[in-house]
Amino acid sequence: MRVVNLHAAKTHLSRLVQDAAEGQEIIIAKAGVPIARLVPVDAGTTPRRPGGLKGRLRIGSDFDAPLPDGVAEAFGTR
Repeated sequence: MRVVNLHAAKTHLSRLVQDAAEGQEIIIAKAGVPIARLVPVDAGTTPRRPGGLKGRLRIGSDFDAPLPDGVAEAFGTR
């Protein structure tokens, strides 16, 4: 983990992004106080697949029924 001040981060942003893409974690600080973290995007995630919960999730038949008066009032919809 490397700490870089904000001015240096602005000056060397493209290099910092390249370093992050290569796996480094960079902390950007302002006046010595950490304010942001630059990390690589996790390329190991698999894309979402539609229907992944088929047969494992049940939606009640009254899912879209109107809310009871007390609940609707609590949300300010009545």
